[in-house]
Formats: sequence, structure tokens, C-alpha cells
Amino acid sequence: MGAGGRMSEATTTDKSVMKRVPTEKTPFTISDLKKAIPPHCFKRSLATSSYYLIRDIAICYTEYQWLDDALGFVLHSSFLTPYFSFKYSHRSHHAHTNSMEYDEVWIPKRKADTLYSEVLNNPLGNMFMTVVRLLLSFPMYFTFNIHGREYDGFASHFYPQSPIFNASERKQIWMSDAGMLVAFYALYKVAAATSATWLFCIYGAPLLVMNGHFIFFTFLHHSHPSLPHYDSREWDWIRGALCTVDRDYGIFNTIFHDVTCAHVVHHLISTIPHYHTVEATKAIKPILGDYYKYDDTPILKAFWRETKECIFVEPDEGAEKSGVYWFRR
Repeated sequence: MGAGGRMSEATTTDKSVMKRVPTEKTPFTISDLKKAIPPHCFKRSLATSSYYLIRDIAICYTEYQWLDDALGFVLHSSFLTPYFSFKYSHRSHHAHTNSMEYDEVWIPKRKADTLYSEVLNNPLGNMFMTVVRLLLSFPMYFTFNIHGREYDGFASHFYPQSPIFNASERKQIWMSDAGMLVAFYALYKVAAATSATWLFCIYGAPLLVMNGHFIFFTFLHHSHPSLPHYDSREWDWIRGALCTVDRDYGIFNTIFHDVTCAHVVHHLISTIPHYHTVEATKAIKPILGDYYKYDDTPILKAFWRETKECIFVEPDEGAEKSGVYWFRR
């Protein structure tokens, strides 16, 4: 895992991997990046997307929003994921990436939170948090908004009146809940016809593995010592979108549709279908320069490093009012 992937490059040194990305306003615009990408990369094909859907029963990219939503609703519900709820919060995440106040997920802790900065900031605490993160973070994020931003009121992906959503979205949250109830009922009937043990082996255990993979990947997308977070004094959309990292997962790059090795371009131009993101990444890298972060550290080593090094964020000493925050341990 983490060697020989499609985005593999000359091995980078530890020093260059940890070099901080620039925090100055970018000398390029999103229009400059779009112009550098071959036009065909923006085209979505129903036939190609359907091939990937059939190949791994995971996802479809099409030009038809109604078809995207119909397939997404059925497939996500079957995996006990509230489709519309996740769709809307993830859209907000893309709109506010690495904003200390408004990002929707992986909001970093501050040093003042002593549970993380002191009590759990040791090898045993890191191991405990790793196990909890991989096994429970996925359902706890949807249920209790763990890792999410602070809201006034109860924030949950299952609560239609949650402050996560606006008034126009609440009907779809009810639909997400209904889809989950149907899925739970179907699972209950299967367990009754077979056994709870059989259902866990066939469905429950693979679901835990899938959820763990999701948390593993997204944590590594947005946790790196060289990437900053910004508060409202300094944040802007393009610098926030650039605060993610591409990594090499070897064969898993292909299995997971290259979202692992082409995540930066996914945040910059999320409408590019996954089967064009690697090509699009190569096209924009010369423009991005030092604003682009790639880390080819072996994935398990990188995960443990980020678990230890990315505990909380604080501004640099003497730059407390800069609006720029860096990971600390």
C-alpha cells in the first residue's frame, strides 16, 4: 500500500514533504486552472460511469442530476448512509474547506482542549483514538456531528431541523431518514430469516471495513503538518481548497477511483469525473507550484505520523493574529 501508484513520482525527502505550503494569496485563479485542463476532462459519460458503477457498485457520475440522486439515494441507504444529508454537508465542506469557523468536517482541536492536547497526546492515547476513529467516527459523525463544526442547537445528519441544513433541504433529510429505516427493516428481515451472526459476517463486517477505509482516507486527505487552517480573517475559497494532500495508495488508487491520489483537483473542480482527475491533476500542477501538496510517504507510516503530529492547531508564535493555524503535537 503506497507504492507504485498512478500518481507516483520521484521519491520525496522527509524535509520536502514537511515543507509548509505558501499561505499568501494565490497568483492564479480557478479560471487559470480550468483553462489548463484539457476540455474532455470536464465531460461526463453515462456509459463510462455506468461501467464503474457495475464494476464496484459504488458511485455514478452523470450529467443527469435526477439519476445521480436516485442511484445515490438507493446505494447510500443500503450502506446505512443518509444520502441527501451527506450530500448537503459535503457540499458545504467543499465550500468552506479548512475554515476554522465554517468547514463541516475534520475541524481541528485547539490547544485549550486539554483532553486532546494533553490527556490523549501520547502513544497509548494515539492508539486509542485511532481505534475509535476507524471504528466509530463514521456513524458518530452522522449522528452527533463528531469532527464537525460547532452549531447552535443539536447538529445531526438524521435530524431534519438540524442547523446543518437550510429550510429548502429539510424535506430531503426526511427522505434520507426514510431510506435508512427501509434499509434497517430489510436487514432485520434478513437477520430473522438467517441469523444475526450470518448478517454480521456478510454485511456488518464489510460495512465496518468500508467505513474504516472512508475515515482513513478522509483523515489523510485533510491532515498534514504542512497544511494550514485559516480563520475568517485570512480564509478564502481557493487557498482553503488547496489545503488538502494527494497521496500514493498503490493499487488502491484505482480501486477508490483516484480520489486518493487526485484529491486536490477534486476540491478545486469537483465536477470533473473521477476517470479524468489524474490527467487534470497533471495539467494544473505546473500552475499550482508550491501550493500543490503531494506526499508519497508509505500510507501506514503517514497515517501513524499524522495521528501523532496533527493533534491540535495554533498560530505560530508571534503571529497569533495572522489568521493562519498550523498543526502541533
